[in-house]
Amino acid sequence: MERIASFQVDHNKLTPGLYLSRRDGDVITFDLRFKKPNTGDLLTNAEMHSVEHIIATLLRNGPAKDAVIYFGPMGCQTGFYFLFDGRQLNLSDAVKLVQETFAAGAVFDGPMPGKSAAECGNYINLDVELAKQQCAFYSEIINDWNEERLSY
Repeated sequence: MERIASFQVDHNKLTPGLYLSRRDGDVITFDLRFKKPNTGDLLTNAEMHSVEHIIATLLRNGPAKDAVIYFGPMGCQTGFYFLFDGRQLNLSDAVKLVQETFAAGAVFDGPMPGKSAAECGNYINLDVELAKQQCAFYSEIINDWNEERLSY
């Protein structure tokens, strides 16, 4: 079998940041790496879940909501995937969208979206303050990111 693209990235050299992972026709995937892999310093389940709820909500309610295909956690607990329609967002605009969304997540003011048994199968581990802390951390990392820095 062929190795998938993300397994071809040397995770020993990977640093936190925003990366272009792949293009599948019009669907573009960004890897949002929060933590350096293989260090034991991973996002906790509550951090990942909380960031997912805040950022997915902001993306799907923002001006580019029709371009958003998916935002969700990586199984390795080092970050998130963001998939978008490349016909509606170019790479520079997508970088700017991620920067603006995480900056907004860092100052999110309101109750945690989807924090009820009816809306989420694991609503108990959602924490808006954890999400805000991680959004602020990542916002700082990608603050000056641009299209030229998207390569692994």
